[in-house]
Amino acid sequence: MDILEHITAVQREVSRTGETATVRMRRTYHGTPEEVWDALTDPERMARWFSPVTGELKPGGSFQIQGNAGGDILECEPPKRYKVTFGGPTSTLEVRLTPGTGDTTEFELEHSMEGPPAPGGAGALYVGPGWDGAIMGLALYLDGDLPEDTDPAVMANSPEVIAYNEACIKAWIEAIKASGTTTDKDLDEAIAISMAQYVPETPPEN
Repeated sequence: MDILEHITAVQREVSRTGETATVRMRRTYHGTPEEVWDALTDPERMARWFSPVTGELKPGGSFQIQGNAGGDILECEPPKRYKVTFGGPTSTLEVRLTPGTGDTTEFELEHSMEGPPAPGGAGALYVGPGWDGAIMGLALYLDGDLPEDTDPAVMANSPEVIAYNEACIKAWIEAIKASGTTTDKDLDEAIAISMAQYVPETPPEN
């Protein structure tokens, strides 16, 4: 896995309006919007590169990610966009797909959080690196670079992905600083929490 290639393939932005902090991520994928949409919403395919997900992707429905967040489907327009709550009513996630050059798709993810878990743009460090992992996993899957027996949960704890997570955190720190949406103190606290979550220390060998 080329860590630098996947880091630079994603554009990261952080903004803040009042008590709402928003992260935006953009990446180009190989495949038409219809192909990318199917990989994003078909439960069997999602389990290959992301995690098992139950529910029904239609307005009024709900979803649950195994061992993670769930939410309600607010809007759904195949194969262009969907908007859901994510882990609570004040946290919303929107994914948008538009045709790119040739058989490519421009992917955009926007996650907005009101209030906790972190003040201002520092909240990007709570969710951004996690979405980076998912966006990379989807790229590997669409490009046929994931072996059939890949377990996304095992892959997420591999040394390669943990090194990738650390690089992602550094990229988010730069995006947050550029946004001017938080204080140095809040940023330092969020960095410590994000590192503990996404770059856990390896237990010493006995």
